[in-house]
Amino acid sequence: MSEEPKPRRRQARGERRIAQLLQAAANVFCANGYTAASTNAIAREAHVSPGTLYQYFPNKEAIAVELGGRLMHEMREAHGQAFTPENLALPLPELLDAVVDPLIEFNCANPAFLALMHGSEVPGRIAEEHDALHASLIDRVRLLISHYLPGSPPEECVRVADMTFAIFKSGLTLILAAPEGAERAAVIVELKRVLLRYLDPVIGTGTCVGPGPHPALTTPRTP
Repeated sequence: MSEEPKPRRRQARGERRIAQLLQAAANVFCANGYTAASTNAIAREAHVSPGTLYQYFPNKEAIAVELGGRLMHEMREAHGQAFTPENLALPLPELLDAVVDPLIEFNCANPAFLALMHGSEVPGRIAEEHDALHASLIDRVRLLISHYLPGSPPEECVRVADMTFAIFKSGLTLILAAPEGAERAAVIVELKRVLLRYLDPVIGTGTCVGPGPHPALTTPRTP
């Protein structure tokens, strides 16, 4: 009789344990930051012994690298949902929903992403991958803006894109600080309103909003 199912079961148990440890690490990094976190704290959070943790990861850096790699993979998937050719055909308010919502949802669902990527003393490999991911996102925003400003000088597209991204990052900080539920949803609405009021006259789509809230900005998906 084949013994193949046993290693498969062991592999599945190992994957579940790794997922448990990574979730515990994410919680500890969010609560304490990367520098102050320790393998003992991660083991306690995972309800396992330090010895069990060391069966899967030799140190805190290895845990951070694995967690960071998985989070950046998910972030790239969020980019893929946001920047699609189909979205470029949408009116500006709907375009903002399509681009902004996946990025907000990812960051709200994974607060460890910013805690880890922006922490001090993070492993160099994580910092390098994050810098590459950040540059990729900026490039996509610049391509999106150049799509709406054909014939404009490249430096103008870069300037508008960089300002748009800066507005988004500032708004994201407020969103993550807001309590989940109605208050966070209201901050999301405000961020989209700011982006719309900045971009609409710049890219000239004729979708300026009046003094009241735009209908497309009043029903965000709550993370």
